Amino acid sequence: MALEIRGPVGFSPRGMAELSKAYEPGEVEESWYRRWVEAGCFRGDERSDKPAYSIVIPPPNVTGILHMGHVLNNTLQDILCRRARQEGKEVLWLPGTDHAGIATQTKVEQKLREEGTTRREVGREKFLEKVWEWKDHHGGIIIEQLKRLGCSCDWERERFTMDADYSREVLRVFTELFKKGHVYRGKRMVNWCPASLTALSDEEVLMTPQASKLYYMKYELVEEPGTFLQIATTRPETLMGDTGVAVNPKDPRYGHLIGKHARRPFPEADIPIVADEHIDPEFGTGVLKVTPAHDKADFEIGVRHDLEIIDVLHPDGTINCPACPDLDGKDRFEVRKLAAAKLDAMGLLEKVEDYENKVGFSERAGVPIEPRISMQWFLKYPQVERATEVVAKGEIVFRPERWKKTYLHWLENIQDWCISRQLWWGHRIPVWYRKEKAAELREAENLDVSHLEQGDIHVGSEAPENPEEWEQDGDVMDTWFSSWLWPYATMDDATQEKFYPTSDLSTGPDIIFFWVARMIMAGLEFKNEIPFENVYFHSIVRDIEGRKMSKSLGNSPDPLDLIANYGADALRYGLMRIAPTGLDVKFDEKQIEEGRNFANKIWNACRYRQMQGAVEGEPGEPNIFAIDILSKLESLEQRLARALTNYAFNDAAQQLYQFFWSEFCDWYLEAVKGDFRDDADPGRRASTLQVMDRVFERYLQLMHPYMPHLTEEIWEKLACGDEGELLMQRALPTEGASVGFGISDLAKAEARERVVAIYESVSQVRNLKAEYNLAANRNVRLIMKPVGPWVEAERATILLLCGAKEIEFSASYEAPKGTPVAVTAMAEVHLPLEGLVDLEAEKKRIDGEISKVQKELSRSEGMLGNPKFVENAKPEVVQKERERLEEWREKLTQLEELRGALS
Repeated sequence: MALEIRGPVGFSPRGMAELSKAYEPGEVEESWYRRWVEAGCFRGDERSDKPAYSIVIPPPNVTGILHMGHVLNNTLQDILCRRARQEGKEVLWLPGTDHAGIATQTKVEQKLREEGTTRREVGREKFLEKVWEWKDHHGGIIIEQLKRLGCSCDWERERFTMDADYSREVLRVFTELFKKGHVYRGKRMVNWCPASLTALSDEEVLMTPQASKLYYMKYELVEEPGTFLQIATTRPETLMGDTGVAVNPKDPRYGHLIGKHARRPFPEADIPIVADEHIDPEFGTGVLKVTPAHDKADFEIGVRHDLEIIDVLHPDGTINCPACPDLDGKDRFEVRKLAAAKLDAMGLLEKVEDYENKVGFSERAGVPIEPRISMQWFLKYPQVERATEVVAKGEIVFRPERWKKTYLHWLENIQDWCISRQLWWGHRIPVWYRKEKAAELREAENLDVSHLEQGDIHVGSEAPENPEEWEQDGDVMDTWFSSWLWPYATMDDATQEKFYPTSDLSTGPDIIFFWVARMIMAGLEFKNEIPFENVYFHSIVRDIEGRKMSKSLGNSPDPLDLIANYGADALRYGLMRIAPTGLDVKFDEKQIEEGRNFANKIWNACRYRQMQGAVEGEPGEPNIFAIDILSKLESLEQRLARALTNYAFNDAAQQLYQFFWSEFCDWYLEAVKGDFRDDADPGRRASTLQVMDRVFERYLQLMHPYMPHLTEEIWEKLACGDEGELLMQRALPTEGASVGFGISDLAKAEARERVVAIYESVSQVRNLKAEYNLAANRNVRLIMKPVGPWVEAERATILLLCGAKEIEFSASYEAPKGTPVAVTAMAEVHLPLEGLVDLEAEKKRIDGEISKVQKELSRSEGMLGNPKFVENAKPEVVQKERERLEEWREKLTQLEELRGALS
């Protein structure tokens, strides 16, 4: 059976370049990345007739730096893109950055404070100039870091959400939605950030557990002097804004008080007691102080009962209450303590209890937000019904599927989106007011398309023709209002025609509402198409203890340090191997070290092949080991294809590891080392080299998406492929093409059965040698009763793998009593000990081991027989001791059998 092969793979006439003794990732990675870029390998050609594959990168903040979450997500995307290129697709991985309104403005404002000034002092125009300067200086850092990771993005198409053409599309979309009646302005209760001085959407607020206090205070009943109503609150600092007290109408304790009044202690005022079913009778005392200006639920109660709205907080979180000069102007949290002390001094504070609750924090600023009534721009989401259908019916597939339920639940309860931010950096609201009516219009509630029809306002991508007669709205749009257009607004018409809708989106589940859902709606609204076909929600990277990574905890490693220490490929592969689909990653640097060790293993195995020289002469017939490893390689290809199709990246990584380290290096290479001896058969040597070449050629292709730099370096050094052909540009074999060189299924099955029998038998013989302290002894003699004549034909390989000096095949051998034996699928294998083991010394050693195990058994049985231990110890401790007892019993049985064999 001749091997079907196009030539001596790995050894072309142009020859090889010698692999260095040690793999040095730093030089290799930087060199290859530069060469890929220069060769245009990352360019997505919109004119190509190949099937399209496209991904848009989730744009990192323009001032951001690489963290482990970026490493994970961008490695996933790079694997998908490199694999798609191997499958013959025209690939566009479109990169870019987000202007990150709050985050970027905060950094620049901090710089201004360090210079002794503020943004308001420098003015809007000058401030924006400084932001652009900051962006130009710091904005490219994360892009260069992504390149160091090996990301194969089309950098010629890099986009920024504040690019001129991108900005025009953002303004056009706002204008279109406004004219359709989806955008309006109104005074509503919003989430207010006292640090950033801007409104936030619900999705930008993190509900965080807090150790708070519950203050029990009392308000005097106006109609019943000397009688008090006890109220529990977590926020005594806002009581100056109380305009009512509410009880549940079904609560029998307070029914007689409904319609009466309570006296607010400071500033003193009589406020009504109202009945509202919102009140939970089980919370606190069942009585709620109603502060409509500073709580969403209170605001709704206030609307239902026509209560006055009194705002007692300035935008920066300080108290706004001139009637209480001892509190006015102080920070809200300081006033919490001062108000409690003031109540106590008035005899109105009864007790304070510890209380666990959840408080909303600004995601960006990290401070508690304030519910605040404010004039803001809102969006009534378009395409909600269709956005529900495309996911519910599987037109867009979520992986893992459980996020589908989360997405659909959010859409069922969707609220209007607050899209305005009180910032200067961002896309400014494209609304202008006539100057003579500007003051009136800025305060007008429910500003909508009707005002446009009346000519009071101008809305458009361009300013009015007579700008001196108009004033533009001062707010900017939420950053997400620009990034929800990212899949299509980053592409020109020709690029969209080829690559839109995109194929995959890889992102974190934490922005499923911020970004994923909104992009789906935007795609349906503005392109009448879904923006992507698949959404893969990757894992969240945590530390080894399962904690979220953060600088404050000191548990967030710098990816660039890891790359410097281990190499980018080691970081990529090590992280992929521990990233199970749908579960959080528990990061351990040892896994990155293992990634480096694996890269070295591949390098050294290729060096070993190179040391054997070229294929010379006519290759012989493939032996069972050749057929088996080629069959396993074929199986690896098929399993890898299934895993990547199912986005099982860690499963694919593990399969690549298992095949190369275990099947190929630990077994196959060890089995064929005899073929490279000086006295080996030339035909068998040539055949073995040929098989090794094919395995390396194909394996390097399969591993390339995970370890692109290493594989490309070896590919070139071994002169694989056609002259000048880069590995990343080489297509995988077409579907159905066999790597088994035309070997029949029958031959593969027979080879598999025999090789499994040999390897399992070798393992048993090695264990037998180890039991008698002969693991390193190669002078042993084996006597085998084989199951068939084929076993004897593999004598040389079996000798090599077992580490034996001689094998005698005898169907009639009768072993002397005490001769160790292993009954295997290949043979009954006897290990004569004469001349190898001092039997008396071995008996003595085993007796000593038995004595030690018996002592441990007695100790363990005594503990488990003690009722006090079993009753008082933790269940897991008792279970561990039971497991240990079973282990000792099993060990004793093995030693006694071994001792009996020597008797």
